Amino acid sequence: MRTNYLHEANVEYRRMRRRIPLGPLRSRPEYDRAVAVLDDLIDEIGEREAHPLADLAETLALVIEAYEDLHVPIPESTGPAVLRALMEEHGLSQSDLPEIGSQGVVSEVLSGKRDLNVRQIAKVSARFGISPALFIPSSGIRTSTTARRKRAV
Repeated sequence: MRTNYLHEANVEYRRMRRRIPLGPLRSRPEYDRAVAVLDDLIDEIGEREAHPLADLAETLALVIEAYEDLHVPIPESTGPAVLRALMEEHGLSQSDLPEIGSQGVVSEVLSGKRDLNVRQIAKVSARFGISPALFIPSSGIRTSTTARRKRAV
């Protein structure tokens, strides 16, 4: 009886693996395929945590994250780079950041001539709902693609 159950599970698992890379990812093409499938799952699920495929999406995200932890280095970002990315993402100009100061002060921060101080970091972090650690070099914070996807699931 047990042997029959394991045989059936093996057949079903292999059939599913042909469609969904659910297991250890051993190559970049497998990783890329897993990311594409997860993106499709997230599009299907939306924000419905009770969706029947939500557990599958979470499991696939864990598989992807394990691959990323081993094979996808994330370069350290600087405070100006983080600020520049936030400005671009939100369509902001230098004068749209009174939390930092005048347009001239923002320009100096973006060019690396001036560092953000603790007060500015706190205000900008609160405004965008992000960790202040993102503005501090060598913070050890890793914000992977998978982590962002998991928040969407």
